[in-house]
Amino acid sequence: MHKELLKDIGEKELIKRIGKFMPQNQVLDDCAFIETKNNDLLVNNDALVENVHFDKFTISALDLGWKAVVSNISDLISSGSKQTIGITISLVLPAETKWSWIEDLYTGINQALACYGGVIIGGDCSLGNVKVISITALGIQGELKLRRNLCKPGEVILTTGIHGLSKLGLVIKSKKKFDFETDLTERLINKSVEHFCRPKLKNNFLKKLLKTRCNPTLLEIGCTDSSDGLFQAIEDLSIASNYKAVIDYARIPKDQDWPTGEKWDEYYFFGGEDYQLVFSLPKEWAKNYLNLDKSVKEIGYFVDEEASVEFKDPKKNKLLNFRPFKHY
Repeated sequence: MHKELLKDIGEKELIKRIGKFMPQNQVLDDCAFIETKNNDLLVNNDALVENVHFDKFTISALDLGWKAVVSNISDLISSGSKQTIGITISLVLPAETKWSWIEDLYTGINQALACYGGVIIGGDCSLGNVKVISITALGIQGELKLRRNLCKPGEVILTTGIHGLSKLGLVIKSKKKFDFETDLTERLINKSVEHFCRPKLKNNFLKKLLKTRCNPTLLEIGCTDSSDGLFQAIEDLSIASNYKAVIDYARIPKDQDWPTGEKWDEYYFFGGEDYQLVFSLPKEWAKNYLNLDKSVKEIGYFVDEEASVEFKDPKKNKLLNFRPFKHY
């Protein structure tokens, strides 16, 4: 009898199968929702594994601590968290790990918490062959529920900023040679490295949504973050909501120095770790938000067709041949 391997079924299929052991729709979002008597809670867990998500050549322990927190709080924000309560940290470390590395890691963690809220409230340590930083973050659910399965036909797809910078920063920090001709400005190089090492979050996102809401009875919107890349974010929204997403390439916001070409489009749509928010709103709400925050851009819309992602310009659909990063 053939025994299936993780490399055969892939990450998304693995999550789908694990979901059968949980309450219905529990794996549609990164955060778990817990209803309580007072404040409803959001719980998120994210793990960073050495030589999979990071290595000693591309990122310092200080910046790694920052990113470990940001990756978790980003998921809380994209689910509608109004406040981060705190985090627990589980460490797997080789016995040869230097204390100075751990000290820098926790310094970076506390720098991020000081910026975005929360404190360290516990954790665990264990021995292993490679470093693993696993963080569980707890937040308080705000007035608006943000979930991947709440997008609707006719709604506008928006993003809080540009993508691709973190991917470019990783390539630069890795000191890899580009397999294509490129000429980067010093400004773009510095900006990309900063985005890779110290990504910033949209911590006022929920407040802006509430401020621009045209109907107080609207309590739910479709949303996720772009930690796995812009394309993956849009695809996740489409699949969870069961509607087609149409991307308007001409509206995609890019850095002023971002080069053109197919490879740069691949970096942009499939790079990951930009931690922008990707969400959909009714047209009037979207118009209000766009007037309030000029950094937010309209990039497409949803239609009442089978779940999928396509470009408004059919010539750009060849970009869909690229695939997002997979763990298996």
